[in-house]
Amino acid sequence: MQDEFERLYETYHHSLFQYLFYMVRDKEAAEELVQEVYIKVFHSFQSFEGKSSEKTWLYSIARHVGIDWIRKQNRKKRKWLGLIGPLSKEDIRDPSPLPEEIVSARDEVREIYAGMENCTPDQRQVLVLRYVESLSIKETAEILGWSESKVKTTQHRAVKKLKDILEQKKGLTERRAEQ
Repeated sequence: MQDEFERLYETYHHSLFQYLFYMVRDKEAAEELVQEVYIKVFHSFQSFEGKSSEKTWLYSIARHVGIDWIRKQNRKKRKWLGLIGPLSKEDIRDPSPLPEEIVSARDEVREIYAGMENCTPDQRQVLVLRYVESLSIKETAEILGWSESKVKTTQHRAVKKLKDILEQKKGLTERRAEQ
């Protein structure tokens, strides 16, 4: 079992970190959550029945761990907001760049990731799983606990929203250049 666990860790820990980072938008939290995922994997490895791929199983665990963390943070925020009053978006926003933004200086990639900020959390999850992690529609549906048609619909809407955002930004840039 030790060898199998190490293989799973070596194979998937970076991808799971990226996935969780996109969910929680905090590097340290994502690192801790990856460890939590592997603790859960270690404790439940014997009960894994193999009905889905190990990759799907790991992402499903990661998704639930991420959602639990987000819920916990939201409860903390509500508690603190009750004490200190509302904060502006700038007070809450995490200024840290995404991992790919650090690696790639290409403007197009940065614009896409910036555009993803305007997508719903469900749309972002689908975009990350489908395009960053290169998972199939079926795998994405299994991880999210959705039907394949819901994944397709959410993906379609997310891609359309991103295209609209990028076109608006391009039009704005062109108008500025003309002035």
